[in-house]
Amino acid sequence: MTAPKLFISYSWSDREHEQWVVNLATELRESGVDVILDKWDLKEGNDAIAFMEQMVTNPKIKKVAIICDELYAIKADGRAGGVGTETQIISKEVYEKQAQEKFVAVVTKKDENGKPFLPTYYKSRIYIDLSEADRYAENFERLLRWIFDKPLYVKPDLGNKPSFLSESEHVSLGTTALFKRCVDAIKNNKAYAEGALDEYCDLFVSNLERFRLLKTDGEFDDAVIKNIEEFIPYRNELIQLFTTIAQYCTTTEFVQRIHRLFENLIPYMNRPINVTQWTEWDFDNFKFIVHELFLYALAILLKHDRLDQANILLQQQYFLPENLSDGRNVMISFVTFQKGLRSLQYRNERLKLNRLSIRAELLKERCKGIGVEFYHLMQADFVAFMRAEIETNSFRSWWPETLVYREHNNAFEIFARSISKTYFDRVKVLLAISTPKDLEPLFKSYQDGSRRLPSWGFDSFNPIFLIGYEHLATRP
Repeated sequence: MTAPKLFISYSWSDREHEQWVVNLATELRESGVDVILDKWDLKEGNDAIAFMEQMVTNPKIKKVAIICDELYAIKADGRAGGVGTETQIISKEVYEKQAQEKFVAVVTKKDENGKPFLPTYYKSRIYIDLSEADRYAENFERLLRWIFDKPLYVKPDLGNKPSFLSESEHVSLGTTALFKRCVDAIKNNKAYAEGALDEYCDLFVSNLERFRLLKTDGEFDDAVIKNIEEFIPYRNELIQLFTTIAQYCTTTEFVQRIHRLFENLIPYMNRPINVTQWTEWDFDNFKFIVHELFLYALAILLKHDRLDQANILLQQQYFLPENLSDGRNVMISFVTFQKGLRSLQYRNERLKLNRLSIRAELLKERCKGIGVEFYHLMQADFVAFMRAEIETNSFRSWWPETLVYREHNNAFEIFARSISKTYFDRVKVLLAISTPKDLEPLFKSYQDGSRRLPSWGFDSFNPIFLIGYEHLATRP
């Protein structure tokens, strides 16, 4: 690779400044830049003006660094001395004829208000600041990246338009206007914020009916996949709403309303009261949607350290409508939001995909560009699994789908932080325990085989490690 050529324009302000420029030029040459500097390259008898003009206009010189201190700015604006001559050469007219990336100002000093000394013609352009010692290394790297045309942030390749936007017809939930009003009210602590949230949730629950799958042509599992893809914009609305609540609401009122929202979504996961003929998988799209939303709500509250609010979703039971209850049990725990999806099992077999979990794969694929990492979904899934295991004697009441992707046995963040007894005292409500020793009967049941851990083929996980059991509450 040919070394890039760089010309340095500067003022002879004083010996200290001149030495600073020489030191910079030396650093650049040591970093592979072919620096052209008057002290090195302008010999006795040479035409200084011709030298400077060539440095600006020579197409082989791809970069010009303008070293700016107070004297340089004064001379440039007053067209005085050598700097003034260079400024006339690097005039606005000449400047506009060159590629914009050829010139950059390097600031060495600022005024008493912290503003950089820059020539007037340059003030609207981006500069590199080498005036602060504590950020010199960082900004010197920026200068090198500019010279070598290797920016730190590279625009990624353009992807394909999401498939749900490519359909000529798509379902609209009609909630966007109320969603924006609700988020604005919460962020700005408006008096009607709780009412706005209720309005949004009511409309969401009501209009979700538009996503019901009726008779379809072709394979039903294809219809399920298409349906949940079309739902993504409205899932993202709720993710943003959950995030807003986690960031701006310190009390439990808003999460209580989210609890009621999930309660009102339960009927969608089951047979409607007016339906007399159905199959096990007729409502799989709703089962996937509601489960995914619950995971995100829990994940976001945990991510933002709203542990008491997250516990509301796990601790408080959910009311069942009359057609879904057995007459005695009208309240049910959060485990109702995790139901098997026969259509996805069928898809795995029909297409010979040989996936360990189609649902986990979909959850991972859909967790991009929304501000919540898949790690946080796995953490929420594990917390839900542990809470269900501790509170019920039934076999496998919550299957932690996402943990099929867990690559390490390190403790999840909230449990790693629970090495502190103070933090553990906040986390323990999520597991409905008082001390770490309360976990021992459960762990013993895994070891003696009276309980079996979830597994995918030969893959499983060790909850003792994921919860960091040996280190829980061992420090103040």
